[in-house]
Amino acid sequence: CFTLLFLFHALRQFPGCGNIVTFSQFLFIAVEGFIFEANFGRKSPAIPIRYYFIMVAMFFTVSVVNNYALNLNISMPLHMIFRSGSLIASMALGIIILKKRYSVSKYTSIALVSLGIFTCTFMSAKQVASDSSLNEEDGLQVFLWWLLGIAALTFALLMSARMGIFQETLYKRFGKHSKEALFYNHALPLPGFLLLAPNIYHHAVLFNQSEPFRVPLIGLTLPIMWFYLFMNVITQYVCIRGVFILTTECPSLTVTLVVTLRKFVSLIFSILYFRNPFTAWHWLGTALVFLGTLMYAEVWNSLGSLLARCRRRPKEE
Repeated sequence: CFTLLFLFHALRQFPGCGNIVTFSQFLFIAVEGFIFEANFGRKSPAIPIRYYFIMVAMFFTVSVVNNYALNLNISMPLHMIFRSGSLIASMALGIIILKKRYSVSKYTSIALVSLGIFTCTFMSAKQVASDSSLNEEDGLQVFLWWLLGIAALTFALLMSARMGIFQETLYKRFGKHSKEALFYNHALPLPGFLLLAPNIYHHAVLFNQSEPFRVPLIGLTLPIMWFYLFMNVITQYVCIRGVFILTTECPSLTVTLVVTLRKFVSLIFSILYFRNPFTAWHWLGTALVFLGTLMYAEVWNSLGSLLARCRRRPKEE
């Protein structure tokens, strides 16, 4: 939620600042990984570097496209709900590429997620198309930009799923090295930001011109946009590290459940704090997305097994 809060404040004042935010996050994580994971370059990667270049190209593309989508009349709640459809993309590509087959409950859960995303997307489209503050020509232009944003989100969703499958095949072949992958996924794309250097520099100048802000406790005064950026980078780093620790310490089912709940809390926070338009249809779509996600993770079966074990223990004792 704090990551979302700082990002929103930055985007509200400078809607095109997604590149400088992403660059800062990548740079911070890359520096941290270079020191503590790569041991200042003295530690060789367990997975050949050429595979990381492929993974990085996908990761960099997904990050940049997701950021640009926010500039195309895509609201933050719709952005979050749409990205929750990763299960759909993963299942579809898993069937096509890995020839996987799933149970009826898995297909049902995917149908629920798909219906939820379609409902939210359709209702958002009606809101954009019926914006009374715009004339007909401007309204059409805004709607077309919104359609481009939906296309960008769809592309990023499929690319992210393809990257997940690529990682899965690499981990099966070379073993799991999540911390190493985290470092290389953020370090290798850094030269790619040279293509975005004019945009990053432009927003750095704008950040310097923002109103001064006195940081509590330490008494340091700096432009408030740099404070927002710093807090976003720190909270994003904590979030990524937390997910990594959870992945290494807990079963995948627990990770899926926690990440799903995190998305739901962030969505509710976004709606309430940012006062985004959210109708009953949006709530229905959101409920279908998260219900389908929990069904896909087989949370109900796990809870049933846990309750059954808890009931047996008193009798055994």
